[in-house]
Amino acid sequence: MAGQRVPMKEPVCLIENDSDGKLRVVRSALDILDQIDQHVVVVAVVGLYRTGKSYLMNKLAGERKGFALGATIQSKTKGIWMWCVPHPEKRDHTLVLLDTEGLGDVEKGDEKNDNWIFSLAVLLSSTLVYNSMGTIDNNALEKLHYVTELTEHIKVKSNQRDGEESSEYLRYFPSFVWTVRDFTLTLEVDGRPITANEYLENALKLRTGHSKKDQAYNLPRSCLRNYFSPRWCFVFERPASGDKMRRMEELTDADLEPAFVEQAKEFCDHVFNEAKTKTLKQGLKVTGRLLGNLAETYVSAIRSGQIPCLDNAVLALAQIENSSAIERARAHYQKGMADWVAFPTETQEELSEVHAVMEKEAVAIFINNSFKDEDQKYQLELMKLLQEEYEKICERNYKESQKACESKIECIFAPLEEKIRDVSYMTPGGYKEYCNDLKLATSEYRSEGGRGVKAEEVLKEYLERKASIGQTILSADQSLTEAEQRAEAKQARREDSERENRAMEEQLVVQERLRADQQRTYEENVNQLMERMERDSRNAIAEHDRVLQARLKEQSDLLQQGFDDKASQMQREIDALKGAKAQEVENRPSFISKALDTVGTAATMFLPGIFPNIGGMALKFFSKLF
Repeated sequence: MAGQRVPMKEPVCLIENDSDGKLRVVRSALDILDQIDQHVVVVAVVGLYRTGKSYLMNKLAGERKGFALGATIQSKTKGIWMWCVPHPEKRDHTLVLLDTEGLGDVEKGDEKNDNWIFSLAVLLSSTLVYNSMGTIDNNALEKLHYVTELTEHIKVKSNQRDGEESSEYLRYFPSFVWTVRDFTLTLEVDGRPITANEYLENALKLRTGHSKKDQAYNLPRSCLRNYFSPRWCFVFERPASGDKMRRMEELTDADLEPAFVEQAKEFCDHVFNEAKTKTLKQGLKVTGRLLGNLAETYVSAIRSGQIPCLDNAVLALAQIENSSAIERARAHYQKGMADWVAFPTETQEELSEVHAVMEKEAVAIFINNSFKDEDQKYQLELMKLLQEEYEKICERNYKESQKACESKIECIFAPLEEKIRDVSYMTPGGYKEYCNDLKLATSEYRSEGGRGVKAEEVLKEYLERKASIGQTILSADQSLTEAEQRAEAKQARREDSERENRAMEEQLVVQERLRADQQRTYEENVNQLMERMERDSRNAIAEHDRVLQARLKEQSDLLQQGFDDKASQMQREIDALKGAKAQEVENRPSFISKALDTVGTAATMFLPGIFPNIGGMALKFFSKLF
């Protein structure tokens, strides 16, 4: 999707604390997101205050200035700030950068607020960057205690039980990048060089003991291993001397240590190429508008004292987005028809062809912007609305055709009308003259363009009104014998019958076309629905595979590190994931057949001309899918 993006010269506050200390979403930031209908890659940075988080985000934005940098011990960033910039690698995406308030700010002293800021960063991002200073040691991991409390601040399901399997969180949580600033160690273990990623995984190894001290040691490590996959690490040397550090916004790369510049480039390249599109469960891709609604939904839950629930948020957003998708699709259809249809159209087919194009585009807009329309309630509503819009346009086309035809008849038949008023035809031979004039005017009328779909019907109605006048002229024509008058009357009746047939044929063509339009409407909706179901099915299976592979890797690591009991416990989770994937595949045909049956049955209520071929369409879909 090409989509629309909004240029931002500088960051704006997305989430702040109000006068009562409660979090709230800033309306002006939501207005910006609401205009972004591109998919978004969302990168959030979190970490202790005064660790240089904002510098990294400015680098990702390609600017020296933007997110506030501070040279004192005071935290500069408050709340969550947002900067939407064009993605440097994905042309059809917007890169949304979220810089968060520093955790552990001594001036603020609000641990609860820190937990919510951390949780919101997790909920909103597709890549979470945790920034720290020095090394990844036990002290650094203890400071990341927020990760151990995520399940207290985020629920996957409204009826979630304590100890819900971590695989459920893996479906929603972002990838994880740990950036270590002012790193002075040599990356090696037992004299063997290691990568920064290996350094992180080594730091996350568990202890084999069962004491409280061992449990406390393992807790943050287990949480990171269980909730975030994949994980990466980047280490940075000190960028410059103390004096220069106080002027970071003024410095160019030439003023910084070359090693730091290279490390920062590697980090940015990684984010640009590896950070994924923000998605919800089953691979639903998030747009800027949807991201804004997510932020509002989560913050609203927090303000009301509830724990944000991911499944509930998706359901609430589905209602908002699906209703919005209907309106966007309808508006697109209305504008397209207004732009492309010139009334009256010469034929019903001409109008039908424009309708087909605009309806297809409108349905695509709905399909691409709606989700969790599991009973097809919203799609059926759109089908009905577009059919009503088309019927209104057809009705206008009839009226415009009637007006155009009446205007042409008034002009073309004017000489004939004048002769009738002057009783010019009430003379011997007048009937033949009248018939000739009538035939010439009729021929001229039929040769005219711009008459529309009621050309023959309007002509028939006009000539029906003239029938009695013709009869009067015929009766008054003394040049004709009685036998000739009877023959002329018979010929007039034949011509009346021919006009009647032409008018009926004209309307039959229109009605057949309208029935064909209804059938095409049904098939277009079903085809696009099946394509989305195919895409959803692939996404669901891919999600199962991603989570399953992450758990299998964790199990393998546990076995290598001697945690046989933990690996055995994880097997139950792995078996459940395999079972869920198998059930997804097994249930898909019946779910799709039910959806097609729902659409076919409901659509006949407002598309009486359709003949749903549910079995054939389902067979076509399944052969493509399997």
